[in-house]
Amino acid sequence: MADRPSWEREGRDWPNREASRFVTAAGLRWHVQVAGEGPDLLLLHGTAAATHSWRDLLPILATRYRVIAPDMPGHGFTDLPAAARLALPGMAASLAALLHALEAKPALAVGHSAGAAIALRLALDGRIAPDTVVSLNGALLPLGEKHAAFFTRAARMLVGLPFVPSLFAWRASNRAVAERLLQDTGSRIDARGVDLYARLFRHSSHVSAALGMMANWDLIPLLRDLPRLKPRLVLVVGSQDRSVPPAQAERVRTRLPTARILKMQGLGHLAHEEKPRETAELIFGLHAEGKGHENGSPSVSVLPYSRAG
Repeated sequence: MADRPSWEREGRDWPNREASRFVTAAGLRWHVQVAGEGPDLLLLHGTAAATHSWRDLLPILATRYRVIAPDMPGHGFTDLPAAARLALPGMAASLAALLHALEAKPALAVGHSAGAAIALRLALDGRIAPDTVVSLNGALLPLGEKHAAFFTRAARMLVGLPFVPSLFAWRASNRAVAERLLQDTGSRIDARGVDLYARLFRHSSHVSAALGMMANWDLIPLLRDLPRLKPRLVLVVGSQDRSVPPAQAERVRTRLPTARILKMQGLGHLAHEEKPRETAELIFGLHAEGKGHENGSPSVSVLPYSRAG
């Protein structure tokens, strides 16, 4: 069995630990954080992250919502499933089972990177019915686009070699390596955030889940189905995102012309970690608008955030 993070060791001072619980659903033991009261708000992190990525955002959102933030399958402290269940439909089905166990009915779904794709799959399949889906630097187009099939095959080959996740974990366990990987996203996050990512990167189960998602991810059906999305879609993009080029949002909008694009100036792929207060205020405002499903707002807005302050 792949080396896994320990709740007693790696989780000893986990952010928002008082909100953590462990729930069994879809044959997996999930780590999920639930905090606050009010309408349900679902937070879905991206590949290779975990609930720590919401460490500063979750408490702010919990002042108005019951926030539900799971570690996705194989990530953080949630069990690693069979490889096939790391595909987008499998992830969505597993998450739907968790939401059922929690009796959760999200009024708002917020997904970062690959988490945005999972939120959209849940909504398209009728497993959730939020007013609005907020995509934070959503990874909604195939990796490498023209060469997507090659990248997928290569990832499958890598994840199929038993030593590869351990090798990746060993390399990334070095804090300097983890810091460099995070800087490559176009974001600069605090030392606490870097330490938490490095803490997870040293475990092969966490790395296996990230590689497994890459190997099994197919976004073509999602893009095909996107025009029938019922909730409003808001694409929030960081202007300095080096992981998901901001221009991809425009390409997604060609599939769903009613989608709104909001650009956060000067921020990278982890914009919600760089500016949690501003991200929370953005979400509050979007949900207030989305209750009426109004589409009269500008289709593209630029938010003048900077790294300073």
